[in-house]
Amino acid sequence: MGELQRTPLFPVYKEYGGKTVDFGGWELPVQFSSIKEEHEAVRTKAGLFDVSHMGEFELKGPDSLAFLQKMMTNDVSKMKIHGAQYTAMCYENGGTIDDLIIYKMEENHYLLVVNAANIEKDFNWLEEHLEGDVALKNISEDMAQLAVQGPAAETILQKLAGDFDLRNIGFFKFHKAVQLNGKTALISRTGYTGEDGFEIYCQPEDAVSLWNEILKAGQPEGIRPCGLGARDTLRFEANLALYGQELSPEISPLEAGIGFAVKLNKEVDFIGKAALIKQKETFLKRTLVGIEMIDRGIPRHGYPVFKNGKEIGEVTTGTQSPTLKRNVGLALLEVEHTTVGTEVEVEIRGKKLKAVVVQTPFYKREK
Repeated sequence: MGELQRTPLFPVYKEYGGKTVDFGGWELPVQFSSIKEEHEAVRTKAGLFDVSHMGEFELKGPDSLAFLQKMMTNDVSKMKIHGAQYTAMCYENGGTIDDLIIYKMEENHYLLVVNAANIEKDFNWLEEHLEGDVALKNISEDMAQLAVQGPAAETILQKLAGDFDLRNIGFFKFHKAVQLNGKTALISRTGYTGEDGFEIYCQPEDAVSLWNEILKAGQPEGIRPCGLGARDTLRFEANLALYGQELSPEISPLEAGIGFAVKLNKEVDFIGKAALIKQKETFLKRTLVGIEMIDRGIPRHGYPVFKNGKEIGEVTTGTQSPTLKRNVGLALLEVEHTTVGTEVEVEIRGKKLKAVVVQTPFYKREK
């Protein structure tokens, strides 16, 4: 195994008490204080995350839109400049290559943000299918990414943004050149926590000073540095898919519950469209649902789920919800057993324990 990759913020982890783990080949902080404390900070105040491990691709050229329409499940033609869009890429059989966000920088100029573990795979897939007058470039090493998330995120970041009013950045919108204490950054109102917040794309050399300045500015509001552990429990409660668990080459976007990002009625025959149409027309055989344990036990990723002694699916993510204080999970189950209120059993350490299908998301912030 090769040496773990590190983000530009690696030098400050130790200073803030970060405990690092191997995350898809990256040495990243799982927590700084405790996962529960960091989770609660984001739900009630604010948290700061290093997400510089994510991948960024730049796409330019007159045929950029046509190319993206062929590659993506969502309708990229609906995007406006300074807008962002959540989408997926699929194989011909409808299995998911990755879920990602597209930013429309200008006409014929896009920024694609992909999952860290999929950078090489995604880039190769796009490069293999390039056609027309387009230029694709992997700019992942030219960018660092921070996320400020939580009810106090705007108040805190505004202290660094000076005369620029962050209220002007609407949900899934961005501004590509905001000055944060003299450092230029792209700021989008996006996130992966279920809370209001921003993602900040900056030069790698500016990342450490911005990290320190944001934490200093947010002290009165109770901001905390946060790791991967809280990021996972936060996104899970908000029912935001994680590639490798809710999405995979074996799980389609429709099965994973992100059908809102799949536009089967767009005219372009994007890769995987025929398979997804067939999947929808013949009715999904399985779909993602929420489950809550009745018996004592925590449903974990990969645990099988049963009904009347028959295996009907498996848990994709599960934990004790820090917000709800209940043992809950997301599970990919045969559709006939997905009605809310249906009792099922989860096999935990060799024992079949009772659970019930519940509504998702487990958590939804008040507007």
